[in-house]
This record gives sequence, structure tokens and C-alpha cells, in this order.
Amino acid sequence: MFHINDIQKKSDGISFEETLQLSDELMARNADILAVSPIQVAGRVSFEAGFFLLNYQMTYDITLASSRSMQPVVLSESLPVHEIFVADEQALKDQDMVEEDLVLVVEEDVIVLSESVADNILLNIPLKVLTPEEEAGQDLPSGNHWTVLTEEGYAAAAQEKKEANSPFAQLQGLFEEE
Repeated sequence: MFHINDIQKKSDGISFEETLQLSDELMARNADILAVSPIQVAGRVSFEAGFFLLNYQMTYDITLASSRSMQPVVLSESLPVHEIFVADEQALKDQDMVEEDLVLVVEEDVIVLSESVADNILLNIPLKVLTPEEEAGQDLPSGNHWTVLTEEGYAAAAQEKKEANSPFAQLQGLFEEE
């Protein structure tokens, strides 16, 4: 947690390097998360031209269920984060920037690093998560009278069906010479 008065006093900003334990909070906020390792965060917070700049690199391992087989998959992530904050008084002047989510408003005169880290982890959860075996193989799940198709496979099947149902399909090969 960084108080805005402390940030303004340091002309070169405040550097930090921390390890955050946020697994319980993240799992409570998103049920898809099975586990999160301790998060390594290193960066700097500074004050320039009326804006509070929060820049850091976070590194962590997150365990999610495969979107195909529901098997646990551990993803190693390393993400850069760049956020801009303004104090409440300045938010009124730059209301357009706040509404477009270009800047965040400082609440209670503090910038909370753990909130920023948690929010950015949740924003960067991928929609498609596959085990290494699922990524390497082309086998898609199937069952009785159903199968999962890729977009390309679906387009090819639709084209074949369209050609087979064509009224001219029966004339195919009629005039071929033997």
C-alpha cells in the first residue's frame, strides 16, 4: 500500500519488490482458479505531471481446469502492468479519461498494490486452457451421436453436405468416358 503523500515526496518514486499471497482472494473471486502460487512483484510507483504511475512486473503460476477435459493445468505467467492513477480533485478535470478507463481514481489517498495485482491476474485469465497432450493432439472429444469440430472442420463438413444435397449431384459422372 502506497500513500499518495509519500509518493509525491520522492522525486524518483518508490521502488518495490514483494511476494504476495493472494490465492484465497483470487479463488474466492473466480471459481475457475484451482490454485495460485505466491506472486513475485517488482516495480516502481511515481508521481509525474499530476498522475501517479504504477509500473511493475508480476510473475506467478496459476492452476486452471482444462477447457476440454477439466484436468488441472499449471500456467506460468509473467506480465507487465502499467496503470495511471489520479487523485479525487483531479478526476473532475479529467472526467473523460476516467470514463474511458484510461486512468483510475485513487481512493482514500492510497494505492493498494495487492488490489492491482489481483485485478490484473483476473483480467488475464485465458479462455482456452489445454493440457500439453491436448495441445499436441488433434483428437477432439466425441460421444454417442456427437463430436466437437474445429471451425475449419465444420466449414468442410457443411460444404460436403451442401454439395451432396445439390440437385446436380446425381448427374455427377454421367458423361464421363470410359
